Amino acid sequence: MKTQVNLQAYNSFGFHVMAKHFIEINDARELDRLFRTPEYKHEKHLVLSGGNNILFTNDFFDGIVIYMNNKGIKTVADDGEKVVVRVQAGEDWPEFVRKMVEKGLYGVENLAHIPGKVGAAPVQNIGAYGMELKDSFLKCEAVNLETGRKRTFDNKECVFGYRSSIFKGMLKGQYVITSVEFQLSKHGELRLDYGNIRSYLSEHGMDNPSLQQLHDAICAIRDAKLPDPKVTGNAGSFFKNPVIKAAQFEVLQQQYPDIPHYDEPDGKVKVPAGWLIEKAGWKGWHDEHVGVYEKQALVLVHFGNGKGEDIVYLAKQIQKSVEEKFGILISPEVNFV
Repeated sequence: MKTQVNLQAYNSFGFHVMAKHFIEINDARELDRLFRTPEYKHEKHLVLSGGNNILFTNDFFDGIVIYMNNKGIKTVADDGEKVVVRVQAGEDWPEFVRKMVEKGLYGVENLAHIPGKVGAAPVQNIGAYGMELKDSFLKCEAVNLETGRKRTFDNKECVFGYRSSIFKGMLKGQYVITSVEFQLSKHGELRLDYGNIRSYLSEHGMDNPSLQQLHDAICAIRDAKLPDPKVTGNAGSFFKNPVIKAAQFEVLQQQYPDIPHYDEPDGKVKVPAGWLIEKAGWKGWHDEHVGVYEKQALVLVHFGNGKGEDIVYLAKQIQKSVEEKFGILISPEVNFV
């Protein structure tokens, strides 16, 4: 266990944040030893995965940061059609998706190029382009941070919702996920009707794309609209896309006929938060340290020498502005610490 560690390289916003204690877990069994240390018994703790969906609101974490970096991908079942793959929590998510696509396995291809680690994916129920993690999630193994006991959570027990799960709700901060199992397929239908996937494929002469071509197209689309956190600090999409009642949407549509939207199964309507933020006049706004990305208003960026509180203040101003203009409260997707 290290002391006084700078977490700048462990959060994609790139803020200088000092941790009182820091430990890297390369094997889930190392957690048992950690739990027996006097530091763990007396200090608060934070499980850190890829640091791609987190905002440190202060420049010092007074406790133990547990960095999950255990590796391994293993096929545990194959019936000729369905394949079950167990992935350790510290594996890089984009790399995992790339490997599954190369093997011709369907089920996670639309989630390509989402930065982060596998262990954090169920917490957020990551999603993109009409696909969510819960669609292929089978179960995960986790360890109770209080008792050290191991537990398996199946899909239903995770209580997945839109960018949420039991690990972000009722059990927030109580478990660390050590591995995840996915059920993938050797055959499947590609999901092409979300966002600008079809238009991109058509422009590049791929009206009937392969699994690999779809994966590569999604990577290219994301690269074109999202900044590289290694160059400009950011956590990707900062706000969730709000889901509103159909009646409220109809009123908005009369005023803004071009408002993009996606009909939900329950009759409600999902509206892109990025569109709302852009229409509220925030796209491209910036001061010396932070701002709103000029290519995608959903992304808040850090240019350097700023603090987490700068992003917090900016986010609150954006929320207030959008609510005043549209009557919609947009909520952060990013986790505040």
